[in-house]
Amino acid sequence: MGCAGRIANGVNTVYCSYATPGGHALVGARIYVPADQLADPDRRAALGIGEDTGFRSKPQLAVDMLRDMVTDATMPGWCAGDEVYGRSVELRTFCEDNGIGYVLRVGRTFHADLTAGVRLRADAVLDTVLSTQDSWQIRAVPGSKGDRRYAWAWVATRSPHHFLLLRKHLQTGEVAYHYCHVPPGRSVPLMTLVRVACLRWPVEEDFEFGKDHFGLDHSQVRLYTALARHRVLTMAALAVCAVTAAQAKTRAPVPVLPSSPDDDPPADTGLIALTVAEIKRLFILITRRPHTDAHHLHWTWWRRRHQARARWFHHRTRLARQATT
Repeated sequence: MGCAGRIANGVNTVYCSYATPGGHALVGARIYVPADQLADPDRRAALGIGEDTGFRSKPQLAVDMLRDMVTDATMPGWCAGDEVYGRSVELRTFCEDNGIGYVLRVGRTFHADLTAGVRLRADAVLDTVLSTQDSWQIRAVPGSKGDRRYAWAWVATRSPHHFLLLRKHLQTGEVAYHYCHVPPGRSVPLMTLVRVACLRWPVEEDFEFGKDHFGLDHSQVRLYTALARHRVLTMAALAVCAVTAAQAKTRAPVPVLPSSPDDDPPADTGLIALTVAEIKRLFILITRRPHTDAHHLHWTWWRRRHQARARWFHHRTRLARQATT
């Protein structure tokens, strides 16, 4: 278990999140079952796993979900994932065969063919090809607490459709590596690959929302079918609130934000748009009202106003940090 840092009792699941500028939610999940459990007939029967379920690695489970989306014509043009999926040749091949662009995290030991006869590790590219400061460009991508600014650089490979994309933290200098595929016929600037690479952040938010507000990890069952049903119900509830929040966002007023690090806070920062968590609370009022409607709406407005004020100060802090760097 990666979260425990050791072998532990738990459930591993591969999730797929659908992310757009308006919102994001989990749209797919596959439970990972170790091969030794599937090979044990008694254990398989105790867990409620049917004979039609065979062993699939995590990247293979990801391929299964992408294949379903391709079949349903719901697959977007880009795919992002962490190192577990970036080092999977099978997953990368599936995306390339189906015209899906990807920006997948890889480790520093990942090898890429830059030119004929020149094959380098990702960290060796950092030390040779990108050894000068001019090789990097500062790019910002919107985040929940303001723009996230990193230094980015990309390196062409022997293939005209593949690139190495590197991201460097402006304060710590920590570098993350990505392997990218741009389908034929697409003209893609650096900023497009940067935005796709940053789509991994909404996935983490979906885990947070799913666990904290919808009980994604609160199931106590140990049966395969029961776990699968629990995930479907949890993801459906999250999706309903995420779609509602995305629609509310289109009608929300323009946020009040500072323009310089010297700005004084305004008297009224307004309200943030309805969030997934806030919409869930409002849905709960349909079936349960411990207090009056006025009481619940008062706290809804208070939270949204407080969060808008906190957002204003977060933005001003980021502007001050940018001015010093």
